[in-house]
Amino acid sequence: MLDLKFIRENSEEVRKNCERRGYPVDMDKLLQLDADARQLGQEAETLRADRNRLSKECAKNPEAREQVKQLKEVLADKEAKLAEMQNEIREILIRMPNMLADDVPCGADDSGNVEIRKVGMIPTFNFKLRDHQELGEMLDILDIARGSKVAQTGFYYWKGKGAMLAQALYFWVQKTLVERGFTMFMTPCMAKERTLFGTGYLPFFADQTYNLEGEDLALIGTSEQTLVGYHADDVLDGAKLPLCYTALTPCFRTEAGSYGKASRGIFRVHQFHKVEQIVFCKPEESVKYHEFCLENEEYILQQLGIPYHVVNVCDGDLGAPGYKKYDIEAWFAAFGGYREVTSNTNLTSFQSRRLNIRYKDGDTRDFVHTISATAVTDRVLIAIMENFQQEDGTVIVPEVLRPFCGFDKIEPVKK
Repeated sequence: MLDLKFIRENSEEVRKNCERRGYPVDMDKLLQLDADARQLGQEAETLRADRNRLSKECAKNPEAREQVKQLKEVLADKEAKLAEMQNEIREILIRMPNMLADDVPCGADDSGNVEIRKVGMIPTFNFKLRDHQELGEMLDILDIARGSKVAQTGFYYWKGKGAMLAQALYFWVQKTLVERGFTMFMTPCMAKERTLFGTGYLPFFADQTYNLEGEDLALIGTSEQTLVGYHADDVLDGAKLPLCYTALTPCFRTEAGSYGKASRGIFRVHQFHKVEQIVFCKPEESVKYHEFCLENEEYILQQLGIPYHVVNVCDGDLGAPGYKKYDIEAWFAAFGGYREVTSNTNLTSFQSRRLNIRYKDGDTRDFVHTISATAVTDRVLIAIMENFQQEDGTVIVPEVLRPFCGFDKIEPVKK
């Protein structure tokens, strides 16, 4: 959420930012409401001072009692009007997007994302490639059909060596992040409306959320929600920043509006697993830690031997809470192209203002900045399958994972 004082002092810049991001706002109405609310607040404060002064005179001055009574009635009316105005202002503010970094490219959708660099050699094959779904069935490590039978389309099972490889990947990634200064968490898989609102998933991604009927709870779409929400209403010790957190959780998303997109296999599903990176830092350090999380993502893919490229996400593909975002798209051999596997967003103070997360360092007291970055998801597993497949269907396991899963390849099941 943007600071109202910042909006007041940079109204034209904010107006243009909202229009660019597809969230037009009636700035004149907002500024007038703000001015009226501040004026009404000053009037109410004066009335409170008068009421308090006269209340002390009531014992000796009978007329003061009547004046206090009248003041209370006028004050109550003004406070009710002020609360109504403040609520109207809040309803506008919560629907305004974050400001954009200067180097965010313009574009209508992901086709407008700008490549920053390519890393790794794209593998070549002299045989007909199988996609991850076909490989998963041949190796008996991925069961999509029974996931649909037990739940519905968009759910699946990792099994046997597939489940072991998944666990190895997630353990190794968390171990790597802990070695780089992250604290590991196991978090709830549900969150209250306030947490979803505070992290910016409401109202901007309401159609992606699975809500529990009759409860103030929803299944999380990412541990970003529970890790950032962990410090709601806290004042953090500035001397201890940054705080770097990581968690592996299942993630649940309706994928509303994604129909018609490439859907074979498990690339786009309703439940998946993800290791997340969350950083709380001082405002002047958020660019640094945004890059730090990107370095971690690249290190992981480089150690796994997966080719990828990094893109600077354009405004049309950047969610409203984001200030700047990097996506990493890995090479998927059977798909024959790059597909997103991680995203990394600098959210500046957008979330901390909504959740009231501050820090104190000496005389400085301010809202922290937050970084939310994927480390890995199941998509990395299917990239491993497609890129390291052999002609007979065998999949070679990346060397760094072998100590954690106990095997160096997964071979087709003998019939």
